[in-house]
Amino acid sequence: MSSPASRPVPPAAASQLNLRGAVDLSSLKQRPAPPAGGQPPAAGQPGAVPPSAPAEGAAPDTGGQPLRIDVTEANFQQLVELSAQVPVVFGLWASYSPASGELISVLEDIINSYGGRLVLGAADIDAFPQLAQAFQVQAVPTAVAVVKGQPVPLFQGGADEQQVRSLLDELLKVAAANGVTGSLGGAGAAPADAEPAPLPPLHQAAYDAIEAGDYAAAAASYRQALLEMPADAEAKAGLAQVELMERLQSLTGPDGDALRQLAADQPDNLDAQLGVADLDIAGGHIDDALGRIVGFIGRNFGPERETARVRLLDLFEVVGPSDERVAKARQGLARVLF
Repeated sequence: MSSPASRPVPPAAASQLNLRGAVDLSSLKQRPAPPAGGQPPAAGQPGAVPPSAPAEGAAPDTGGQPLRIDVTEANFQQLVELSAQVPVVFGLWASYSPASGELISVLEDIINSYGGRLVLGAADIDAFPQLAQAFQVQAVPTAVAVVKGQPVPLFQGGADEQQVRSLLDELLKVAAANGVTGSLGGAGAAPADAEPAPLPPLHQAAYDAIEAGDYAAAAASYRQALLEMPADAEAKAGLAQVELMERLQSLTGPDGDALRQLAADQPDNLDAQLGVADLDIAGGHIDDALGRIVGFIGRNFGPERETARVRLLDLFEVVGPSDERVAKARQGLARVLF
């Protein structure tokens, strides 16, 4: 079982776990039968993925099998339910994109190495287009995790093994923070981890508040931790993340659309630009979010510029200070400030 680290949510996409209705999966759960056709390409053909799924409509029991399941309309609901036990990573691919099929194979190898703590759902968007629509997929390959029935965007396009492992490590952290710490039997299953060391009391209080959906209380715990130890990097990152989650709570789909339109019409409206940046962070569009705020800082002066700069630094913590996209945004910030 994975042990919770002291950061409650992963960079960027973790906040999506707490956006009620951000992606509506309910319409996909009770479809009576899978569509005709849509079989993955044969092995060795462009876009092929290794056959390892159970029979169509069968329960996703991965005991003794590679932890990969071909997603159909018939078994989708079972995979959503399974996400309450272990995170399910949906890899969306298409036969017209050889690279997407290759990435599914890479994902399968990586996920198998986690010893049952993750499951891969390989989804052919030609055979199951409703899933692509629900996840708002614009291109393949795309990876979206589901934890407790809530989607977490991971990446779109290619990603190397190190990047994928980093994302999956963070996914396990957010899963643990939301009480999803199970493990399934499968090929290469690893023994259970040793009992994790207890968290500092204020960090534990923040975790408990997050699980209860009380982000204000979680933020208060992290602020107190920083008062007691200003150099507490985990508390600083945790505070930035739960503040983002709290801001996003009030944004429903229609509100987000209206905010985006307002930001487009009023590029120097600080609240609109910061709000859309939050939405982009939640959706995994990191470069867009950080670039939006850097652009605002470059066009404006006075108190609003400083407010935007402080928010940008907070989002650096959310994404992760070592992320190359943060490094790029820091360079852009330096150019507009000096």
